[in-house]
Amino acid sequence: MKNKNIYWQLFATFFKIGAFTFGGGWAMISIIEREIVDKHHWIEREEFIDLLAISQAIPGILAVNIASSIGDRLRGMKGSIAASLGTILPSFLIILAIAIFLTPETIKNNRTLSAIFMGIRPCVVALIIAPVLTSAKSAKLTLKTVWIPIIVALMISLDMGTASSPILYIVFGAVGGYMCWWFSRRKQNNL
Repeated sequence: MKNKNIYWQLFATFFKIGAFTFGGGWAMISIIEREIVDKHHWIEREEFIDLLAISQAIPGILAVNIASSIGDRLRGMKGSIAASLGTILPSFLIILAIAIFLTPETIKNNRTLSAIFMGIRPCVVALIIAPVLTSAKSAKLTLKTVWIPIIVALMISLDMGTASSPILYIVFGAVGGYMCWWFSRRKQNNL
């Protein structure tokens, strides 16, 4: 990692990601991973997955949390501030421009803008699916453990707005992981 201008590099990298990513934090994950791990080689892929898990557990916006975590990992508080500002500033400027120049009626009644947003939707779905697959691969999911996230995802989708706590799903996932470990260990002891 080059020390020269690392704060500017962090800011510019996350500014670019924030400016050209639609769909929120999950849509940004694969782009952040490609920039941070593959392009700049600032951290290893497994460390990125660990920081992603920590960032998901922290309350707040996922994209800002991951930017802050990576910035902190690289250069402490100043790195965290540079990366976070880079992530937040593009959205702030875009929303400010929209608020100044466009009213909700203008957006709603403009066929061109409506068509643009309709075209963006499928891309957002793809941008969300890509990091899920990458995370599954990095987490070394196997046929023995893939049932855990599937069951938790089904539980979340069947919840349908009753607002049960995410902690409950984390506990279910942990219990499922422990059961997999316990059964595999028991099986090894019986051999």
